[in-house]
Amino acid sequence: MKDQNKSWSRRRFLGSAALGMAGMVVIPNIATSCKGKTKAKTAEESSEITLGFIGLGQQSMFLLSGFLQVAGVKVVAGCDVYGIKRKRFEKRVTDFYAKAGKEAKVDTYEKFQDVLARQDIDAVVIAVPDHNHAIIAIAACKAGKDVYLEKPMTFTIKEGQELKKAVRQNNRILAVGSQQRSDAGFQHAVNLVQTGALGKISKVNAYVGAPPTPYNLPEEPLPADLNWDLWLGPLPSNIHYNNQLDPLISLDPEKDEEIWGAWRWYKEMGGGFTTDWGAHMFDIAQWGLGMDKNGPVEISPIGDGTEFISWKYANGVVMTSEPFDENLTKGVKFWGENGWIEVARGYFKASDPKFNPPATASTDEGPYETRIPHQVNFIECVRSRQDPVASVDIGHSSCTVCNLGNIACDLKRTIKWNPETETFIDDSDGEATKRLHYEYRTPWKLV
Repeated sequence: MKDQNKSWSRRRFLGSAALGMAGMVVIPNIATSCKGKTKAKTAEESSEITLGFIGLGQQSMFLLSGFLQVAGVKVVAGCDVYGIKRKRFEKRVTDFYAKAGKEAKVDTYEKFQDVLARQDIDAVVIAVPDHNHAIIAIAACKAGKDVYLEKPMTFTIKEGQELKKAVRQNNRILAVGSQQRSDAGFQHAVNLVQTGALGKISKVNAYVGAPPTPYNLPEEPLPADLNWDLWLGPLPSNIHYNNQLDPLISLDPEKDEEIWGAWRWYKEMGGGFTTDWGAHMFDIAQWGLGMDKNGPVEISPIGDGTEFISWKYANGVVMTSEPFDENLTKGVKFWGENGWIEVARGYFKASDPKFNPPATASTDEGPYETRIPHQVNFIECVRSRQDPVASVDIGHSSCTVCNLGNIACDLKRTIKWNPETETFIDDSDGEATKRLHYEYRTPWKLV
């Protein structure tokens, strides 16, 4: 078949609602009933959802722009360990409500516990570095708050296991910021795979980039209004500050971060591209393969003649982190007996034009992170008490895939995994099991 290339504009991504597009077969696992016993709010109680933001960096500003557009949402508080970012947040929120002709009081805090203690806050948006995700999200659940949590869901597999328990035991709604789940292009791709249009899937290319490297940035003087001890949280105290970890901003003149926080590229603080983009692209591959809340059984690292990590599933399908084009596009390629499809942000290509997504109209512009179907889905689920499209169970299984890849690379050997028990098989020296978590520094505790 002659290859047909269809470049799918980002302008079209909002052509469908968060749960699918017109004419699309509904995928069963896109939203399931919440198992919690919390009663749904009355119509009067549901009129307004109050939000607090924890972590006020670059990604949080994108999320803020989105949530401020969602009907029935009011932002009332923000928290960050960096004083200048608290000031930016307060200014943006107050300016937004002033322009809308609304009265608003916005409070900011250095410690996340102060946000969670507020009885008037329904839910929190957590956009801090990965190593602080679990501690804050678990505390939020215990405080009775619903949670929108940035991806990857947790820093370690053990943290994900404990966060799942906290969400279910406290009857909370948790949505992971894997916003591609609410993107019509990715939904279309998954629909093709799950309905059998491509036939039996033999392999998947999910390209994301390289694993993390050891931290090697030089030490720099701390800004006066940055609480570095709180930034580190449970991490070892000997990790020194460099401005790339928490990028500098300015308020006068106004200047935002010029880079993403570099903590994500270093193994002491993040999982490299394996977790940063894997939480998006491996997530889509898992979804398409019907492996949500499941996972691979064998993971092989970079090395032994291969440049790419591979994940083998019990049904024989193999996913690799190998690129599918010369442009090194971060995306997913599904190979089926009836053809193949490639999907990425703003891009779709197929072996046959019959697989192309339908054209949809949209006038929405701006950065990908500011698109709001994913945020709308979270707010709707806070009201309905249904699981969102990227629930805690899905977020954990996708995050586990990422972490297993890094563990295999760290050990430089193939590892075997039981996705049902979430334990390693044939781990005779216990080295893989050790990497399910790490020892927090005092006084930080996971649970």
